[in-house]
Amino acid sequence: MYNKDRCHSGKMHSRFGSGEGRFGRHFGGPFGHHKFGMFNQGFRKVPVNIEETENSFIIELFAPALIKEHLKVLTKDDVLSITYQPKEEVDAAKKYSRREYSNGSFERAFGLNGKVLSDDISAHYADGILKVTLPKNPETNTPEKDILVD
Repeated sequence: MYNKDRCHSGKMHSRFGSGEGRFGRHFGGPFGHHKFGMFNQGFRKVPVNIEETENSFIIELFAPALIKEHLKVLTKDDVLSITYQPKEEVDAAKKYSRREYSNGSFERAFGLNGKVLSDDISAHYADGILKVTLPKNPETNTPEKDILVD
């Protein structure tokens, strides 16, 4: 699937084009491409950082002003899903003169590709950051190896 988005200047940019960074496609790097395509359609996009340490991957999802009880983190079919569905849209009655963030519904998904020990995943939400720690599966995460080029 090849999607284009408009940036702040109105120019068209490929979502999967150049500048996609170390984690590659929409669902990113060591977690591969999610088989269901654009999982976020109809939801707002929340930014994430993915850090790789020696023993784990750490997803930090930036989502301020959420109610922790409405966050849901689950794994199914080797996919990690993070969703937020508030019980009621509190902001619907408010009149904003400027609005740059929302605490409405969102959903993000990451293909794990057997790289994570799903039973040991942990999540913590504090200070507007949801931190999900995904311990690496030692059987599928081999250390990097230099290859001699002749």
